[in-house]
Amino acid sequence: MIFYFSGVGNSAWVTQVLAEQLGERLVKMADYADEQLDIQPDEKVGFVFPVYSWAPPKLVMDFIGRVKMSAPNYLYFVCTCGAEAGKTADIFCEAVTARGWQCHAGYSVVMPNTYVSFPGFGIDVDEVAARKIAAAKERLPQIVEQLKSQQHVFDCHEGPLARFKSYVIGSSFNKYQLTAEPFFTTDACTSCGRCAQTCPVHNISLADGRPEWSDHCTQCLACFHICPVNAIQYGKFTKGKKQYRISSYVSATLTSSLQVRGPR
Repeated sequence: MIFYFSGVGNSAWVTQVLAEQLGERLVKMADYADEQLDIQPDEKVGFVFPVYSWAPPKLVMDFIGRVKMSAPNYLYFVCTCGAEAGKTADIFCEAVTARGWQCHAGYSVVMPNTYVSFPGFGIDVDEVAARKIAAAKERLPQIVEQLKSQQHVFDCHEGPLARFKSYVIGSSFNKYQLTAEPFFTTDACTSCGRCAQTCPVHNISLADGRPEWSDHCTQCLACFHICPVNAIQYGKFTKGKKQYRISSYVSATLTSSLQVRGPR
C-alpha cells in the first residue's frame, strides 16, 4: 500500500512509478475518511509526499496521527523536494514512532521547484527542470530495487542548516503560511473551474463562476499552476512568475493511473 499526497504533480508521478513497479494499491491521504485499513502480514507500506519548507506537509503529519491500521512489517517514505529535504526524515520518523511503528527506509528525490508564493522563489528554467526529471528517472529504479528487498536505507539530502530550516522556518511556515487569504483571480479568469477540480484538499468552490478559497489550504499551489490563463495570483508574490506543469517533462497519465484501489 502507498499513501500519497501531491499538489502540482511531482509526488503523483513518483507514486505512479513506484506503484507500477511494486504493484501497490493506493490511498490518497487527502481523501482518507477514517476507515480501518487492512494491512497484510507481508505488505509494505509507503508514504509519498512533497517537502514543504524543509519538512513534511502538515496534511501528511495529521494523516499519520489519525490513520487506522496495524503496525506494518516494512514502512518507508519517499519525499520530493526542489533541492534539500532538511530534517524531513527525522520529523517523519518521530511521528511514525509516536504511533508505535518503525520507519525502515526513507528517500528524497529532487524534482523541479514549484513553490512561488514568497519573494525569491520561482520555478526552475526548462533546462534545470528537465535535468532534475532525468536524474529522478535514473534514481527511482534504484529505490524500487531496494524497496523490493526491504532494505533498511535512509538516503535523504538534508542540505546545510537543516535543523534551523526544518524546525524554525518549517514551523513558521505551518503557523503563518497555510492560508488562502491572499489568493485572488484577475480579470483573465474564464470560469473554467479547473482550479476547483484540481485542488487536492477540496478547498476551492465556484461562486458566480469565480473561485473562492476556504480555510483549509495546504499551500500546494496546484490552483496557481493549473490555471490555463494564469489568472490565479497569491497576493503580490506571484506577479509575473511562471507556472510549472510536469506534463511538459514526462509522459504522465496521472489522472487515470492514480485511481485509489482502496482498502482490502
